[in-house]
Amino acid sequence: MNAIQPAEAPGEADRADGKPPASGTGTGPGAKGGDGGREGRARIGTEGATLNVFANGFLILWSVMAAGPLLWVMVNSLRKSAEIEGKPFGWPTAFSVENFTNAWSDANIGEYALNSALVLCGSLPGTMLLGSMAAYVIARFAFPGNRVIYLLFAGGMMFPIILAVVPLFFVMDNFGLLDTKQGLILAYIAYSLPFTTFFMTAFFRTLPGSIAEAATIDGASHLRTFFQIMLPMAKPGLISIGIFNFLGQWNQYFLPLALNSESSHKALLTQGLAELSVNQGYEGDWGALFAGLTVAMLPILVVYMVFQRQVQQGLTAGAVK
Repeated sequence: MNAIQPAEAPGEADRADGKPPASGTGTGPGAKGGDGGREGRARIGTEGATLNVFANGFLILWSVMAAGPLLWVMVNSLRKSAEIEGKPFGWPTAFSVENFTNAWSDANIGEYALNSALVLCGSLPGTMLLGSMAAYVIARFAFPGNRVIYLLFAGGMMFPIILAVVPLFFVMDNFGLLDTKQGLILAYIAYSLPFTTFFMTAFFRTLPGSIAEAATIDGASHLRTFFQIMLPMAKPGLISIGIFNFLGQWNQYFLPLALNSESSHKALLTQGLAELSVNQGYEGDWGALFAGLTVAMLPILVVYMVFQRQVQQGLTAGAVK
């Protein structure tokens, strides 16, 4: 008689053939864990996809809210005033630059823009030079009062300019700088210096100090080390803070309103746009108003588009050490 052979355990034949047991078979905890792992990964993938859709939708909404008004102003600058009054959100039936001609000559936008450009030609380089020099000294040299000076610059960013406009007005008047481009240049520099120094101090601290030490050993003076070695290394930070200062000074309205005359040969672009906006209540030349706003926006857009990569590099380089 043949002996009764014991029954083979489940999966034994497969192991005899050299094949692993099929996944998901059996009632052991491994099979249940495998199904739970797949379900967990599927759930995480679904949640991640939902989060990506929400984030992308929010970014699209933010882009529309930011770029929509700019495009609306540019489109209306090419339309006639009658078309704008009849259909504010329509497209121009025929593209025309007549609005720019009227705004540039009749509304003196060209003269206002030239005055703003002349003021920025003095205030922006002065802010960058003085701010970077002060930041370099604070970041690289240890002396009594270093921390106090740094905190004073940081506190200057929290001081509202409206609280200082009355004494500033009398100081400018006493020095004969009231209603002059030189006075506005000095006021812009003082207004922008705290943030410039605060930003550049953090940036100079991220630069390697060994290079400055090597230059000192080679006999370079402090001025030569700063202008020929450290300042070129800080180029990304200078471009970033320079663009921020350009935006703030180009769009500045309160300081020119308080310290400068509103006459056409002295007023800045922001003052001219405000006057043009007020006059629309009587003349109704909305096309010229939108053309003037476009003229004010174009330099900002051009500067940011040209130096966009440098701005991103400067912000990221100055953020970490």
